[in-house]
Amino acid sequence: MTFFQVDTTLAVLGEQVLNAAWDKFSWLGRDDIALAWLVYSSPVIVNTGGALSPVEFWQYPVRGYSYRGDVQIYPASIVKLFYLVAAQEWQESGMLPPNQELDRALRDMIVDSSNDATGLVMDLLSGTTSGPELPPGPFGTWQYQRNIVNRYFQSLAWPELTEINVNQKTWCDGPYGRENAFVGVNKENRNRLSVNATIRLLHSIVGGVAVSSERSQAMLNLMARSLNPEDLAADPENQVSGFLGGGLPFEAKLWSKAGLTSWVRHDAAYIELPGKCPFSLVVFLDSKLASTNEGVLPFIAEQICVRVPALDESR
Repeated sequence: MTFFQVDTTLAVLGEQVLNAAWDKFSWLGRDDIALAWLVYSSPVIVNTGGALSPVEFWQYPVRGYSYRGDVQIYPASIVKLFYLVAAQEWQESGMLPPNQELDRALRDMIVDSSNDATGLVMDLLSGTTSGPELPPGPFGTWQYQRNIVNRYFQSLAWPELTEINVNQKTWCDGPYGRENAFVGVNKENRNRLSVNATIRLLHSIVGGVAVSSERSQAMLNLMARSLNPEDLAADPENQVSGFLGGGLPFEAKLWSKAGLTSWVRHDAAYIELPGKCPFSLVVFLDSKLASTNEGVLPFIAEQICVRVPALDESR
């Protein structure tokens, strides 16, 4: 069960995109990719500055397609979108007071994908800190506190969030001490997300109903990406080149968050093209070969852009 309307036309187009990717990248396995795609037909209900109330927004039907949509995959830095929403909720409810250092960390976590910044965000969200291993009693309390973000997202009662896990920091070299004990010997407690869960969260942000319209807009502002070649060249670690943004025409507008490790390459994006329906697209590549290949995600975005319907032909 998904929050979007499964659309047969989009399904045909989505399958065409996937088949084109498998034809071009013969090493890419059928289980190496997961994809979710939403198309916003007229009247467009997203990126409106929160013009609709949450009740109204969630009543609007949205056409979509997903492939392996509910499969749980290690999300890498895509999880930072979930921590961003949680931090905004904590501030909105007064659980976290105004904090310039948190604001700086949220910016660096999304704009630059800083793992150090993400560590501070998780510390503030959960009231926990990293450090040496703990005795069983204190460690049990520590784990309960760390799971507060999971409890928040479960409280939303979205079916897409039932099996996710968002309780780990992101690392450059890996966890140590109590963090290593928490993730588990076989990494069984590592973060996991599906493309359906991710695209629903993205949908709520661009719809202006994640926490509040003002906070949704603030989150969206952090996700804005420049497609200017000069800007991209000046930032070799930008989240456009080698990701979905790399396949967009220059006149497109992009809001996104990418994820990359030595074994995954992901992206979650909201995209606007002149004269065409805006759309959200989430693609997870769970493959060591894909993680080092900068061509797959741009190719998929390019193929989607060719097929996304024009606004006057959207129904």
